[in-house]
Amino acid sequence: MRISPEQAQAIRHLAHQVAGEDARVRLFGSRLDDRARGGDIDLLLELPTPVANPALTAASLSARVSRLFQGRRVDVLILAPNLKRFPIHDLACMQGQLL
Repeated sequence: MRISPEQAQAIRHLAHQVAGEDARVRLFGSRLDDRARGGDIDLLLELPTPVANPALTAASLSARVSRLFQGRRVDVLILAPNLKRFPIHDLACMQGQLL
C-alpha cells in the first residue's frame, strides 16, 4: 500500500468528519500496488445509513484528502443503503483495503 500509516489515519479522521463516526473508508486501485508509481487515490466511503447529498459528501472528502496529499487527485465512491450499487462498488469492496 503506497500510503503511510499516518496518512491512512488522517484519511479515516477526515471520513469521520465528513460522514460521521460510523463511516468506513477503503483504499482501492493503483495505490495498493507497491510496485506502481504515482497515480490518483481511490477511496470507497461505506455508510451504514442513507446519505442525503452524496455528491457533496464525495466532493468534500475528495477535497480534504487532496489537500492532505498536496493536490493529488482523489476519487471517492460512496456505498450507502439509498444509493444504487454498481460493479465498481463490488470491486472496491473485494480488492480494497480498509483504512
